[in-house]
Amino acid sequence: MKKILIIEDEEILLELIQKRLIQEGYQVVVAKDGQEGLEKLRQEKIDLILLDIIMPKMGGFEVIEEINKYKKLKGIPIIIISNSGQPVELSRAKELGVVDWLIKTDFDPAEVIDKVKKQLN
Repeated sequence: MKKILIIEDEEILLELIQKRLIQEGYQVVVAKDGQEGLEKLRQEKIDLILLDIIMPKMGGFEVIEEINKYKKLKGIPIIIISNSGQPVELSRAKELGVVDWLIKTDFDPAEVIDKVKKQLN
């Protein structure tokens, strides 16, 4: 069973994504900020990360930079959850190795599942 880590500080969105992924048969680990997310990454074998960009304590880009320092974490696919989807933000994400992204304003749970499946299959 594939295990997905969701790092997201918006409670409602976090619960929505978590519930949908569990329905699809994935194991889900959640963190509400970047620091907690990194701790969970070190403790568990994660197959994919859904990562918010703007969070308290440590933002998404900082989390990705930390992940990229560790060989065993570096290969984990990361899908960004962004408020803006600004081209500058997305190009930075790509440079850091992000595989895909979701824009919160256009949020569709089915799209999350499609993107996750695409990365895990």
